Amino acid sequence: MVAPLCYYITAHGYGHGVRSCDILRALHQAAPNLPLYVVTDLPIEFLRNRLPGVPFELRRQVFDTGMVQLDSVRVDIQETQRQALALMQSRDRLVTQEQAFLQSIGAGLVVTDIPSIPLEAAARAGVRRAAVGNFGWNWIYADFVDQDPAWQAVVDVYEAGYAQADLLLRLPFAEPMTVFPRRVDIPVVAAPGQPCREKIAALTGAPIDRHWVLLSFSTLNWDDQALDAVNNLTDYAFFTVHPLAWSRSNIFPVHREDIGFSDLMASVDVVCTKPGFGVLSDCVVNRIPIVYVDRQDFREYAVLEQAVQRYLPYAHVSAADLYAGHLAPALAAVRQAAPPTEQVPTNGAPLAADRLLSLGGITRQNG
Repeated sequence: MVAPLCYYITAHGYGHGVRSCDILRALHQAAPNLPLYVVTDLPIEFLRNRLPGVPFELRRQVFDTGMVQLDSVRVDIQETQRQALALMQSRDRLVTQEQAFLQSIGAGLVVTDIPSIPLEAAARAGVRRAAVGNFGWNWIYADFVDQDPAWQAVVDVYEAGYAQADLLLRLPFAEPMTVFPRRVDIPVVAAPGQPCREKIAALTGAPIDRHWVLLSFSTLNWDDQALDAVNNLTDYAFFTVHPLAWSRSNIFPVHREDIGFSDLMASVDVVCTKPGFGVLSDCVVNRIPIVYVDRQDFREYAVLEQAVQRYLPYAHVSAADLYAGHLAPALAAVRQAAPPTEQVPTNGAPLAADRLLSLGGITRQNG
């Protein structure tokens, strides 16, 4: 009998879930008999959409707080600290709880993206353990220590957990992540979508001959004035993914159950978004230009902005212009943007699966 693999995914943002699901699909393809446990607070609908045909057991549990979002662009540092400190107070209980769980199912491998507590639990249980990511929460939170020394306790806990990983699979667009003792670089983890513009037009009523723009935000606080400004951009059709939806003649919401996000991405002409690993990777593999908004108080932004400017046609929109719905200049600029001069390899998922199977001593059954 094959020992189960437990994959722990932060619910901070969908980017962690997107790349984790890509790797989980690759694991299932390579070893179909490998039992998979997914431990996260991400919505089940999101996981099912990203893992079609992949059997898994879902366990609801939270092991990190990420950055608490006011919306898709802005973060709440004070509330993030409050939640992070509260979670640290539960650290010993959670490690003991997870150690017992891993032992009860006979787990053979733990993978995290990128909580640290499950790595500690796996070490205590004698289970091999790996992390996947392009940053650690210790690095994110260390940026706030000078403002408030209370953050150091949170940084220390993450560093102690990360140091117990047997392996880090470090993704592109990464910070150094030197807290992990053993690091292996892998390519971008993302799969290109299938363009289906006609299907989307039929489902939504969107005019097929306009310039299509995906507004890739989970929340965006547009008032009526901003929505009117966007509605006046009659050369464009804008798309959102539920639950983000507005009643305007040129904004068309799409359900994930009807159209997969990667397929929607592959069908549009440009994406307007905040820089995040998931959406950036999707733009890279689908070769979709990007209009990006600045993101304050999140250390990863500078790293991802550099990647945008290296690997994609791009234009920048200020946060003030975004919230005002003043998108016309940036959309015009991105249509004239030069193609990138660099490319990044995008076959990270199967390579990650191979590394993880090897670490866990799991025999590949396909390929």
